Amino acid sequence: MKIKPKTALLSVSDKKGLVPFARFLESQKIKLIATGGTARALKESGIKVSSISSLTKFPEIFGGRVKSMHPKIAGGILGQRDIHKKEAKTNKIRGIDLVVCNL
Repeated sequence: MKIKPKTALLSVSDKKGLVPFARFLESQKIKLIATGGTARALKESGIKVSSISSLTKFPEIFGGRVKSMHPKIAGGILGQRDIHKKEAKTNKIRGIDLVVCNL
């Protein structure tokens, strides 16, 4: 069974190859979420992306070091779609199927 990701979270410090990769994801109709600098680079390249802060309603803090440790993000990554569907809906947590990062 082939499963296609619907949503991807991108958070990269080394942005080499980011734009072509994000364009590929976008061409596959995958919704993109990104952290501050990554979102900015994608937007500057004309790629549709939602910032992580727009989803969490919380700013990146400690010089951008803390941004994705939020229930809406961690829950989106760790929630089991078949088991936690109702709880995710109640808490307005959307699934995140693909995580791309480099440190």
